[in-house]
Amino acid sequence: MTTSVPSRPFELYDATLRDGMQGEGMSLSAEEKLRVARKLDELGVHLIEAGFPASNPKEQELFALLAQETWESSRIAAFGMTRRRDVRADQDPALRILADCFCDVTTIVGKTWGLHLEKVVRVDPAENLRLIADSVAFLVGEGKRVIYDAEHFFDAWRDDREYAHRCLRAAVEAGADTITLCDTNGSSLPMQVHEAVRAVVDELGEHVRVGIHAHDDAGCGVANSLLAVQAGATHVQGTTNGIGERTGNANLTTITADLELKMGIRSLPEGRLAKLTETAHFVDELLNRPPRTTQPYVGRNAFAHKGGLHVAGIRADASTFEHVDPATVGNARDVLVSELAGKGTVIEKAAEAGLSVDDAQAVRIIDRVKELEHRGYQFEAADGSFELLLRRETGTYDPLFTLESWRVIVEQRAGGQVETEATIKIWIGDERFVRTAEGNGPVHALDRALRSAIGQVHPHLSDIELVNFKVRILDETKGTGAVTRVLIDASDGNRTWGSIGVGENLIGASWDALVESLAWAEQPGRRGPQLAAAPAEVESA
Repeated sequence: MTTSVPSRPFELYDATLRDGMQGEGMSLSAEEKLRVARKLDELGVHLIEAGFPASNPKEQELFALLAQETWESSRIAAFGMTRRRDVRADQDPALRILADCFCDVTTIVGKTWGLHLEKVVRVDPAENLRLIADSVAFLVGEGKRVIYDAEHFFDAWRDDREYAHRCLRAAVEAGADTITLCDTNGSSLPMQVHEAVRAVVDELGEHVRVGIHAHDDAGCGVANSLLAVQAGATHVQGTTNGIGERTGNANLTTITADLELKMGIRSLPEGRLAKLTETAHFVDELLNRPPRTTQPYVGRNAFAHKGGLHVAGIRADASTFEHVDPATVGNARDVLVSELAGKGTVIEKAAEAGLSVDDAQAVRIIDRVKELEHRGYQFEAADGSFELLLRRETGTYDPLFTLESWRVIVEQRAGGQVETEATIKIWIGDERFVRTAEGNGPVHALDRALRSAIGQVHPHLSDIELVNFKVRILDETKGTGAVTRVLIDASDGNRTWGSIGVGENLIGASWDALVESLAWAEQPGRRGPQLAAAPAEVESA
């Protein structure tokens, strides 16, 4: 892609705190929004759209918090709309709030598409031009930098090109610093965006900065943003991780890396791109949603390699199967283990665990993995269990105990209350331990009984927390007799690892995964002081 050097400094505009919150299930408190803004400031985003200062009590609280902050890299933008049709701009309450806000940047959105003039705001085209011009001029007169978002611009462009241009010119002549061309419906394709942006830049680019605001309804949000930049846009709006209404906004996380690593456009202060993965995951965690593992650049699997040939390639030269160095965006390479793995995968995973395997052992381990995955195991998300498999095959496995038996009793009382009790009988050396514990489900009861039995011998287990418990039915056609796969994620506060159990009995599979999760933490080289974490109450299905 050939891209000319922008004539103006390039800027990123993050709309997560407003536009992103319009996505289903997206909600943050004022304090959480402040934490996101701080993180974006650390990343080096130029502009952070915080929303409308007085639309509700939460936004009032947010703007009060933002006003007290000192920002290193970012400027906060307040958001609003053009004046109401029956009120002068200087008397419009919403515009007055923007004028009085501490933010020196205001973004206002206005109509461009004839369909909306007719069906939504019901004003004639001439009056709409006055709404735009009056609103921009008023805020400029109040000392604000005004960014004008031309809503539905690309739909308007295809419908009535001349009128779409007139709307932009009204904003420019009134003093707008930036005009943002919005693909509000996400309906446009990259070639359409490129053509329209190029025309606008040719006509108005000498007088104003041109920007792009894309949505992802046609799956083109990132591509449309990049094509707009190629056509001359120097202002890009989007949201962290692409969250937003319907299918989401253009993913600013991906765009940021593409601009710098693929198009040679510095979009962040030097060295800040390495914070990209951390920032993306931080926002997802605050939103209480798991980070998308396949997200470009920052996903857990963005630099994960599974096929044996691929692993061999990256061992020889990482550029054979990695388009950028993972460290440039703060991510890391991962080698996944599966039936597709080759000797190189096994050797590399063994080295990560501090183990040494020769070629013959690697082949034997691959055969064992293939056999287990045929039975329903999957080691990609169970790195702890795979290391234990390596240790068993190399003779370095240190078992926690020897099992004699375990039993779980689940009883429902007449009042509807369900009680669960587990009893385990194990041997540690020559000593026999029998423990009984209650829990809120079979796995929780087994976990408590096991920890009670071996806690004195293995005190480090008090630091282990079960942080995730997932059950999958592998052959649904067999109903309750189907094979079940159980995955458990455990953490000691510093590290997180996965373990797996598979079997026709759900509780049995859960027990196997539970034991593996604890056994991994007690292997040679894994023990030691860690951050304390209370045991979680994991309930079995």
